[in-house]
Amino acid sequence: MDGPLRFEILESSPDSGARTGILTTPHGKVETPAFMPVGTKAAVKGMTPPMLREAGARIVLSNAFHLGLRPGSERIRDLGGLHRFMGWDGPILTDSGGFQVFSLASLREVSEEGIAFRSPVDGERLFLSPERAVEIQEHLGVDVAMALDVLVGAGAGRDETAQACRRTHRWAARCAEVLSRSGTSLFGIVQGGVFEDLRLASARALAELNLPGYAVGGLSVGEDKPTFRRIGRLACEALPEDRPRYLMGVGTPLDLVEAAGWGFDLFDCVLPTRNARNGQLFTSAGTVAIKNAGHLRDPAPLDPDCPCWACRNVSRAYLSHLYRSNDPTGLVLNTIHNLTFYLGLMGRIREAISRRTLGALRREIALAYDPPSVDSPSPRP
Repeated sequence: MDGPLRFEILESSPDSGARTGILTTPHGKVETPAFMPVGTKAAVKGMTPPMLREAGARIVLSNAFHLGLRPGSERIRDLGGLHRFMGWDGPILTDSGGFQVFSLASLREVSEEGIAFRSPVDGERLFLSPERAVEIQEHLGVDVAMALDVLVGAGAGRDETAQACRRTHRWAARCAEVLSRSGTSLFGIVQGGVFEDLRLASARALAELNLPGYAVGGLSVGEDKPTFRRIGRLACEALPEDRPRYLMGVGTPLDLVEAAGWGFDLFDCVLPTRNARNGQLFTSAGTVAIKNAGHLRDPAPLDPDCPCWACRNVSRAYLSHLYRSNDPTGLVLNTIHNLTFYLGLMGRIREAISRRTLGALRREIALAYDPPSVDSPSPRP
């Protein structure tokens, strides 16, 4: 694989598609499967770059759509690029904005040339083309840029989904044609909704572009869990084995274990950071709602198996007090914990793949999170 991005598969499971690898970028190496904390607007909420490093992050995700609106990609370029702007010296992947524009609903109009929409910031009429999406990401100076795609909801019909797929492929080709920055690699995005043949056709069409990596998008947008699993596995298996595979916007702890077993290498999701702000904390025993009254006098750590600062130093009672007091310190500690849990889970997944024990890890996580526990009691000796 030529270019600034290199991907080496270290081990592959003989029983599944699971594999471990090393993704080498201009800003460092990432062990895969890997989880990317979401820093949509050039910051993972409540976390500084040293805190992210301590939690185990090696690559982060940001969003070109939002940064293009505010403060503007040209301003970030003039200030030295996104790495310098946010003080993060590791790899950065940026989403192009297809999902964000999809979420604007009535504020957007999609044509062959691109997407016309009204800015959610100030209502200004704007236009995002595939070429502009690449230009923004090149201004940011990121390691991995995503091609602009067309996303449809889980309830979209076959004709609408097929049209969106074909347009996504044409847009990916246009993105590849204009990419000029030597340090940025372009990933294409497989679409196709819940239709198996469209997913396979999408994967084949994108593979013909010979891109450095590929993503699967348009999942976790309302489809049921069996459909998510069926389509996710199918799309993953259809992509080139020698390129990194990225499952976008997924997911729960069980989703990560299962999708790593299909052969995905990269993941992102807002769940650990958003749930931290809502007081929903992930532990080895399941989900904890820290605001619940049962934690007000609990001297135990949130999770004795977790190495994060919060679990090493303070109690559930303290975290509950901070949440009920609406103190931002609590949001920071909750975020540190949830990201440490997620990133630690990825380390356990890599180890399980190497030791051929991924099935046992899946059963352990399923026991704790499927169905999600309402509130896990603190462990007792």
